[in-house]
Order: sequence, then structure tokens, then C-alpha cells
Amino acid sequence: MKKSMLLHCLFTLLFWLSGCSQLDESAPDALPAEVEPTRTAVVPMIREASGIADSKTLPGHLWVQEDSGNPPQLYLLGHDGKVFKTIYLKGAKNRDWEDLALAGDQLYLADIGDNNHVATEYTIYRFKEPQPATDTVRSFTTIRFRYPDGPHDAEAFLVDPNTKDILLLTKQDSLSSVYKLKHPYSTTATNVAQRVGTLPYPFVVSAAVSPNGKEAIVKTYSALYLYRQKANETLEEFLLQDFQPLPYRIEPQGEAVTFAATGAGYFTLSEKGLASAVHLYFYQR
Repeated sequence: MKKSMLLHCLFTLLFWLSGCSQLDESAPDALPAEVEPTRTAVVPMIREASGIADSKTLPGHLWVQEDSGNPPQLYLLGHDGKVFKTIYLKGAKNRDWEDLALAGDQLYLADIGDNNHVATEYTIYRFKEPQPATDTVRSFTTIRFRYPDGPHDAEAFLVDPNTKDILLLTKQDSLSSVYKLKHPYSTTATNVAQRVGTLPYPFVVSAAVSPNGKEAIVKTYSALYLYRQKANETLEEFLLQDFQPLPYRIEPQGEAVTFAATGAGYFTLSEKGLASAVHLYFYQR
């Protein structure tokens, strides 16, 4: 979500005055002490990252998207913080891109932000993960949807690698709601998302599924929550059960998380906000 400097300052002030915000008071588990990441890289070129996914076609790099007001493009960012290249999506529109997921060999790019609750429908772009030599994505599938109960602002989604169902996590509701686009979804008509549950906290800003599909991370501004599969549960089923907090260093405006493609840990990336620099953090597990 793109914010003005004034709004960001106000949020930051309220966040700290409230003792890490109401979202943690409603969570059943206490937050761990703030920790230092295993590895840190400075990212000079990307100021408004809202979604990341660790690349399979070019190991050691991440796909990064920026939100509204930015071009319809992806960055290919090295784990060392250096931008390898940018790739444009020809014909796509960045109304308010908010999250990114890599499921199998397909990238899912979610245009689901709606700060003022005015959109009549939302879009998820799906396309094969670009090869390193690609400069422009010219072909993609468009998945359009609406909510059954009116507009919602969302900044996070998950793709179940087994069922291909898409789970949408709202941000501004009093508690974040979970909606589902059940596969197979239409790529011509507007789908209607089904509400399937509620998380015990609000302000969800990103989410990610592990490479083996057995874990998920949900991110708020102040915490990371880990969900684990039990037996053969679907992602929807284990996302609506118990969780545990993960080590996390609070960022200026952290809106992006992803598992490492190797499964060795997870990355977070923040918008610049009022910070002097943008940092890519990696936490080894």
C-alpha cells in the first residue's frame, strides 16, 4: 500500500505508542524478542517493495514488485541487494500490486490493494516464471474476482501448491478475513471469492507458502506467524489453526516476505518509509 509521508509518520507513531499495536494483543501467542537477521543486504534501487518471491530459474535472486504509482514491472534482485534487471508486463496495469507468489513454475502477481474500498473487482496475473534473458512478459492469464460482501483492502495472498486454490487475506478488517478462489477459477468471467474464515489478528501485509507446501508465513507490520500442516490438511485448513511467532526484526514499513527456494530460511523486504536505506533481510532456520 502506498502511503503519503504524513500518513506513514502517523502510523509509526501510533504503532509504537500502542506497544506494537492492537494486532499483537489479539494474537494467542506472545511475540519473540526482536532479533538480528542472519544476513542483511542494502537495496538502493527499490523503494516501495510490496511483494517478493525467491526465483527458481535464477538461484540467488528474488522477484520483487512495487505497489501503486509504479510501472508494471518486476525487479530481479540478487540476494546481495543488487538489481540484476527489470522485466515489464506488457498490457498489465499496476492499479495496486500488493503481493507475489511462485507456485510450481508459475508466478502469481496480485493487484488486490484497495485502500479506500472503491474497487468493483480485483486482478491476479499468472504467468510462467521468466527466464534470465527475458525482458518483457507478453503473455499472461488474468484471474478477475470480487468479494461477495463488497470491497476489501488486501495485501496478502497464498496459492495452495496442491489444490491451486488461492487464499486472500484482508488487511483493514477488525480481524483479517480469509477468502478463497477455488480452482478451477474462470479466466474469462469475474470469479466470486468465498469467505472461509478469520485470522485472530488484523493488518496482514504479506504471506508465503514454503517450497514443499507444508508451511505458511503470514506477516503483519510487527510480526511473522508460522503455520504448519498436520497430516494431509489443505493450506486452507492449516492456515485457520494454531501458529507460532517467528524471529523478526521490525522494519520501517515491512510489506513483503517469502521462503527461500531451498527451504533454508525466509526473506523480508521493506518499503523505504522514513529509513535511510532499504534492507533485504534473511533469517536462517
